[in-house]
Amino acid sequence: MALIISSSKQVPENETRVILCQSLHSLNAFSFNQKELKYIQDCHNNKQELIAINRYGYFVFVQWLDDNREACRQQAKQLHQSIVNHHIQTLYIIDTVDKAYLTVAFAESLALCNYQFLKYISDKKPHSLGHISLVSKLTQNEVELLDATVKGTCIAKNLVNEPLSYLTAMQYSEDMKALGLEAGFEVEVLHKKKIESLKMGGLLAVNQGSIDPPTFNILEWKGASPVNDHPIVLVGKGIVYDTGGLSLKPTANSMDLMKSDMGGSAAVVGTLYAIAKAKLNVHVIGLVPATDNRPSGNAYAPGDVIHMFDGTTVEVMNTDAEGRLILADALSFAKRYDPKLVIDVATLTGSAARAIGKQGIVAMGNDKQSMAALKESGLRVHERIAELPFWDQYKEDLKSPIADLKNIGGPEAGAITAGKFLEHFTDYPYTHLDIAGMAFMTSPFSYHGKGATGVGVRLLVDFLYSKCQ
Repeated sequence: MALIISSSKQVPENETRVILCQSLHSLNAFSFNQKELKYIQDCHNNKQELIAINRYGYFVFVQWLDDNREACRQQAKQLHQSIVNHHIQTLYIIDTVDKAYLTVAFAESLALCNYQFLKYISDKKPHSLGHISLVSKLTQNEVELLDATVKGTCIAKNLVNEPLSYLTAMQYSEDMKALGLEAGFEVEVLHKKKIESLKMGGLLAVNQGSIDPPTFNILEWKGASPVNDHPIVLVGKGIVYDTGGLSLKPTANSMDLMKSDMGGSAAVVGTLYAIAKAKLNVHVIGLVPATDNRPSGNAYAPGDVIHMFDGTTVEVMNTDAEGRLILADALSFAKRYDPKLVIDVATLTGSAARAIGKQGIVAMGNDKQSMAALKESGLRVHERIAELPFWDQYKEDLKSPIADLKNIGGPEAGAITAGKFLEHFTDYPYTHLDIAGMAFMTSPFSYHGKGATGVGVRLLVDFLYSKCQ
């Protein structure tokens, strides 16, 4: 059952609570006896940030809150461990600091720490925490946005954690439709015959080796009074599993994590879910081309020339550079909407992961204003953006002697040449986000835990919310 985040005017008696504070004076409003106050002061003097008062039936935690969002998230991670150890089911967060952004960061991290993917575990041991209630000056809409954002992130995590044995392209479309019904956004699924009639050569080529058909998914949310006259289009890479195709991945254990190669599309789905649940007044369209990439007797091969949706011919030099082929068709398709802005999200290149590791997102694009706004959102949610150069000279690496383009550049600047390949299929304000380093963790990392992180959802929701202000 999903954790619920709500607001409350007061804390019922005998319920566990955490008091967020930055001064001893703020604790005078609470019913601490002299012995408890001395204990709190002694702990504080010893630089202890989290203090637990056991009232034999419930706990009162005192959290000395840092003045930095990300530090607050790390503090919440420490508290979550205590909550798990003491099997606490409901927690009230009392804000005495009156800095709403810190309270949001703290509650958000606490909820994200609580995430588990237990679907395939027989002896399930779910975390006890099921409800977080905020006693603060946050408005109802702000609390609902926080709840929706966490749920959208957890949905993205679930989708990425699902194995191919469940999440084929067809099943992925069914899951999107179910989420659309739940949250209130529209989902249209284009099946193989329609994809063939549209001549989406990139998606069809990548799918050739698969035993399962591809899908092309169109998600749409339009608020009651959207602030944007033209839609913002989010495009997500939906490679539900990637073997590398005939250019089979050569690195040891490199296929173990490739169920996560649809992490970009999961971010798009989670974002649409969150903004629909929160009823943001924006018009957003999500495009998700979905397939797996396998080797077989019918698989596309290095040296093939494919005809893309927009008519561009592409020489395939490496079948493991498949994500850009399906994204290119979606980026061309996005022109139909006369978009205000298009952002694609993809686990696209090992080059991006090697450049900055798991600490951020590689980005590039031609829209300085949106890039600046995305960077600000990235700092707020700690999904930080490292912008790479997008100079036209990188196009030279994509020239083919027999086609309009080839699908990979040279041995250098792989993340950038991948972005320049995608840019060829755009004629609108465009930003490319390569989340390869952050999408999936092989060991526990911060409040993201192990496995899927849901990266991109919090970034995009914050970015879209900021446009409504």
